[in-house]
Amino acid sequence: MTVKEQQSGVWQSERRLTAIARAGLSAPARQALVDQQITFETSVLDYGCGRGGDVTALTGMDVRASGWDPHFHPDGALEPADVVLLTYVLNIIEDPEERRHALDAAWNLAQNVLVASTRLSWERSKVKGAEFGDGVLTSRRTFQHLFGASELRAYVEDVTGVRCVSAAPGIVYAFKRDEHRLSFLARRINPAFAWLESDDAGSAIAAVVDQTEQRGRIPRLEEMPGQMTELLAHLSASQLQRLVRTSADPEKVAEGVKRSTLATLLFLGVELFNGRGPFSCLPLSVQLDVRAFFSSYKEACARADRLLLKLRDDSYIRGAMSSSKVGKLTPTALYVHRRAVDLMPVVLRLYEHCASIAAGRPADWTVVKLRHQGRGVSWLDYPEFDSDPHPRLKTSYMVELSTLKTSFTSYEDSTNRPLLHRKHEFLAPDDPDVPKYRRLTESEIRAGLYENPHLIGTEQGWEAELRRCGRDLRGHRLVRRG
Repeated sequence: MTVKEQQSGVWQSERRLTAIARAGLSAPARQALVDQQITFETSVLDYGCGRGGDVTALTGMDVRASGWDPHFHPDGALEPADVVLLTYVLNIIEDPEERRHALDAAWNLAQNVLVASTRLSWERSKVKGAEFGDGVLTSRRTFQHLFGASELRAYVEDVTGVRCVSAAPGIVYAFKRDEHRLSFLARRINPAFAWLESDDAGSAIAAVVDQTEQRGRIPRLEEMPGQMTELLAHLSASQLQRLVRTSADPEKVAEGVKRSTLATLLFLGVELFNGRGPFSCLPLSVQLDVRAFFSSYKEACARADRLLLKLRDDSYIRGAMSSSKVGKLTPTALYVHRRAVDLMPVVLRLYEHCASIAAGRPADWTVVKLRHQGRGVSWLDYPEFDSDPHPRLKTSYMVELSTLKTSFTSYEDSTNRPLLHRKHEFLAPDDPDVPKYRRLTESEIRAGLYENPHLIGTEQGWEAELRRCGRDLRGHRLVRRG
């Protein structure tokens, strides 16, 4: 390409070459299924579907899906759908105005939610080519504009005019209605308690009692599974309430009240961070929690606002980390295993959720790192945490909350990966694996393996200390080296 062609603005890239044949669902389509944005009841349009892999896979799952692509499927029907997928389209368009037009066209076709996804800036090393415009031009005449994770969310918000949610790194949801956005947030932040199975009136009443103890309030009929309402149809509302009140454990109900109050504050805090809507847009369960546990919606919002402001207070965050019953506290951060994050103080859960809404929480992670010096969240993936006595770090994804900049590091090809020690400290005290992990740590301390803590943080350093101390590992047991 000549300089004259670049300056003329008429050049078109070979976009068709970026379309790949998929054996299964793309990551954005899979994420939308996991998040219940795509269901058997929704219609799906894949806008810029390429070779149509997602359409084929979704259709095979009995989802009503169709696709359109200017090269591979130009005759596809461009009709409105509940869910519109815009999968790795924005990053291959070299003309910023055309890129914006494509996003706007997909948004206008979405009736419930637009799922927009792009390649991200940390993939730059994989894209070989020269700088061109606001991206990279490859030798195959394809173009890539690599987005930052928070940049993508801000870009979609700018074009659509609505508050968006980062579902995962490089995947953004734009909802047509606030009710849909808030319902998604509610499911992600405070998943509903599972109902006990019921096949007669007695077991149905026991299930309502269990829900009351979990939630701290008696659930409304509208919140119950359909079969449950049929089994309880012979009881009036007052009769059911009387039966539940006499059967429920007061101490468990009190714990449920505390749990639901904090959960509601967490949701409202995240809602403010993402853009607060009117009370009528809240999911029914959240509305009922507000009425049950607060004097008014205004009071609940005020308390949530104060909680959100606490994120700026270094001493408060450090105090919350010090008082946390779960996690490993270091001079710079708190590290908590995925199984224990819901047991952190509510302000720390809010901290992690705000980062995930801003730039997306990765699908694969094991330990979350919350910095108390500055505001940053990292999701660390140790795939062999349960089986390896000292699991190796595979990937790290970090969000800087002050700037919303993100970074991603892969250690898969490293010959000296970071690894973990004292695994029990990352978990809740009552986790069933804690005794086994603690016994290993105690035996390693007795053997002198932790005398040089600055050496043992990587594979090579740890192996050198094992040799020095004449020890080896068999599973989660420390043995003398033969």
